[in-house]
Amino acid sequence: MKRILLTLLSLSLVIIVKSQDFSELYKRMSPSVVTVMVKEQHEEVDRQSMRKKMVASQGIGSGVLISADGDIWTAAHVVQTAQEVEVRFKSGEVVPAKVITINAATDVALIRLMWMPEKFKVAAIANSDLVTVGEQIFIIGAPYGLEYSLTVGYISGRIDEREGSANFTKSEYFQTDASINHGNSGGPMFNKKGEVIGIVSSILSQSGGFDGIGFVVTSNVATAHLTGDQPFWYGASFIMISGELRNIFNVPQEMGLLVQKVAAGSPAALSGLKPGIFKTSIEGTPIWVGGDIILKVGDFTIGSDTDFDKVGEYLSGLKPNDTFKVTVLRAGEQVELIGVVPQK
Repeated sequence: MKRILLTLLSLSLVIIVKSQDFSELYKRMSPSVVTVMVKEQHEEVDRQSMRKKMVASQGIGSGVLISADGDIWTAAHVVQTAQEVEVRFKSGEVVPAKVITINAATDVALIRLMWMPEKFKVAAIANSDLVTVGEQIFIIGAPYGLEYSLTVGYISGRIDEREGSANFTKSEYFQTDASINHGNSGGPMFNKKGEVIGIVSSILSQSGGFDGIGFVVTSNVATAHLTGDQPFWYGASFIMISGELRNIFNVPQEMGLLVQKVAAGSPAALSGLKPGIFKTSIEGTPIWVGGDIILKVGDFTIGSDTDFDKVGEYLSGLKPNDTFKVTVLRAGEQVELIGVVPQK
């Protein structure tokens, strides 16, 4: 009986110590976490009247401050077509931000504050190659708008280029059992030292909520795609068109990029790129149709053998106010659009 009591006491002490560990870590690292609020506006066709109308929408995600210059990491899908971006800190202060660069293939984005808040904390970035399966981690974010929620879990696995994706860029994800829901996207995953080891991307779910499998882009991948010379933010989202879909949309080449949304005031919008206006679904996947289909970017034709890393190098080599060409399929005709690289 005495041995059982000692064992239970030891287990209780372990639980208390772990709880205290995360309590202190949360206090220390939560000021580096931000809530990312976005506003979008897009045109669509009312199916009853068949008239075009403007529809406004709002979204929410999370992010983490990684430099004293106001640089914040978040998820690409949170800000990809945002017309306005605002960042709220734990102090309650709200600061506008602008999108600097995104990598949609790996779902990471860099946004920059217009000015620094009075109180802030910069998070340290760890080498994600040193993270092992079974390591305990924690995530801070805003699931369903519940800001600064803490979830704790483990690294369940490491995945290179998630199966079933159409990515043409090398990507790497941590699989985790830590609870992730809408609003967590873009938030940081920390190790037990309080260092960022990843950015929350998505979940695998049949219920629509968290089913125990979440994916987090590793910090090394985020660093590779968000630091140094990177492609500018274009302000549009796409879906790859190939195979049978290529025939349905009469694409005159192996592949094309069907434009989904375009952010107002973005380089894409200013060049005249047209987004989809009819919302439908193909095999259960929501899709916007009626917009442009991108065939070429500069001299790069979209296809299975296209080296998208080289396309990225071409775009990142352009300077502010440089022009670039995008060839699109519009109403059966090939149209050449001229874009201008924005100021950073």
